[in-house]
Amino acid sequence: MAGNANSGRKQEKPFRDALRMELAALSENDPKALRGIARVLLDKAAEGDIQAMKELFDRVDGKVPQAVVGDDESDPISLVHVIERRLVRPNPSN
Repeated sequence: MAGNANSGRKQEKPFRDALRMELAALSENDPKALRGIARVLLDKAAEGDIQAMKELFDRVDGKVPQAVVGDDESDPISLVHVIERRLVRPNPSN
């Protein structure tokens, strides 16, 4: 779990949770409602809407990995490994 600041706890995403609840309620009333939303997205992409295309590609193929880049003065990633061994001798007066 590298980079997970929550240490195993589920990350709270209230807007995502609200959307899921509304989609569930919408689907209960109209089982084809979610398919209708998908159809609108497909239609917009077919009309040339770049944002709709991007959303479709991200959903179907997964998001494109973002390159880690540096600038003219530094490398993109700088790793420093330090291995240190310390031997501590107890104080004989203790």
